[in-house]
Amino acid sequence: MLADHVLVLVLALAIDRLVGEPRWLWSRAPHPVAALGRCIAALEARMNDPALPFAARRRRGVAAVLLLLAAGAGLGAAAELALHRVPFGSAVEAVLLAILLAHKSLLEHISAVAKGLEAGGLAEGRRAVALVVGRDVSALDEAGVSRAAIESAAENFSDGVVAPALWFALLGLPGVLLLKIVNTADSMIGNRSPRHAAFGWAAARLDDLINFVPARLAAGLIVLAAAAIGGDRRQAAAATLRDARLHKSPNAGWPEAAAAGALGLALGGPRRYGELAV
Repeated sequence: MLADHVLVLVLALAIDRLVGEPRWLWSRAPHPVAALGRCIAALEARMNDPALPFAARRRRGVAAVLLLLAAGAGLGAAAELALHRVPFGSAVEAVLLAILLAHKSLLEHISAVAKGLEAGGLAEGRRAVALVVGRDVSALDEAGVSRAAIESAAENFSDGVVAPALWFALLGLPGVLLLKIVNTADSMIGNRSPRHAAFGWAAARLDDLINFVPARLAAGLIVLAAAAIGGDRRQAAAATLRDARLHKSPNAGWPEAAAAGALGLALGGPRRYGELAV
């Protein structure tokens, strides 16, 4: 089973690298992650009652996440079973997996930041980086824009490429669907705002857990690739081991520290998300 998953994964990575995110398709049909987001939003609106005590809202958040995971696991298992019974099912499975990978789109978005800074200056760089980060970019200088793009590239390499690849290799379509459910729920409700601090607790903690191994694997891959960009593997490895745990996130610091060491840069530091500075 693992060997079959790896073969499908290799094909999916190739499809994603060649095709990426076809805008003509997603302008006409909802992207699966966007559809998932709407489901999470509807569930949150129905179950997250601000009038309830903190503990009750946390329990409801746990129940909401479990409901989403059960639905995702069932859908993934049914799809995988059906595809294994039809001709060219593995090819279709690879296409479905490619939709849930973000390799080419990540490259395109990060490259757009560099091109924006070169061609349009700071204003264009801010516009481009605002598409890939959630922080307030209005006060960033060119160094800040570049730093934000590099940090996003490192973290999303882990979340959008390494994590789905690993969970598919281990568990097939159910695995990658569970990952996407957790990642999307965390991005939508796994924050410390008054509305989501209790209800989104389970999503945030589960996101930390499910990305624990992928984040460290991503850091290792960045260290190995350091020489390809003229960097120093030893410096990348040293920065990872020294600085990864200094990040507020238990996972994001690993690929970000590896990227900082590989590039010989200082990353991290204060940033602002709307009215919240961190």
